[in-house]
Amino acid sequence: MALILCLETATTNCSVALSQDGALLALKEDKSNNYSHAEKLHVFIDEILKENNLAVDDLDAIAVSKGPGSYTGLRIGVSTAKGLCFSLNIPLISIATMASLAAQVELKKGFVIPMLDARRMEVYSTVFDKDLNEIRETKAEVLDENSFTDYLEKDKTVFIGSGVEKFKAICTHSNAEFILDKLPSAREMCSLAEAKYKISDTEDVAYFEPYYLKDFIAS
Repeated sequence: MALILCLETATTNCSVALSQDGALLALKEDKSNNYSHAEKLHVFIDEILKENNLAVDDLDAIAVSKGPGSYTGLRIGVSTAKGLCFSLNIPLISIATMASLAAQVELKKGFVIPMLDARRMEVYSTVFDKDLNEIRETKAEVLDENSFTDYLEKDKTVFIGSGVEKFKAICTHSNAEFILDKLPSAREMCSLAEAKYKISDTEDVAYFEPYYLKDFIAS
């Protein structure tokens, strides 16, 4: 029975989940608008293990959100995960941030497009089908009124994430559905991490790096 610790730090949501065989055992999150990862990530890890009468030695693997997202947030999450995996000699599993965000949506038909806010009218986005298979890779793109028309013309298309509000302001297509104010969470990482664990789809702890998508620009 795989016991996996899942870490999500790609956005302002500092999120830690504990899963067993893909089922959520416990979750701790700070969804405030402030980046609290440096202060709270290790605290959440300690608390979630103690509250479930577990020690780090009981873990079978660590899963971490690999991006895209906040440069600093990703660095904190990945460095924490790599440190734990190295010291415990357990596998490191990476989960695409967009995949766990898309997993918050249940569809019988159509498309799911998670999008994270970047700068100005820019977002990071990926396109998934109703079964959450990735059908278009993650891109950084500038939004306009014709964005995602190819999918909107075909079927219902659900947009979810921190970048949705600015697209809603310019998109009037009848097939568009908007889910606002949602952030990636470690909750949805549980089943995704279990699936990767079962097939030994793991990362090289020494060389794994977050998926930044774009070069970091300090502001």
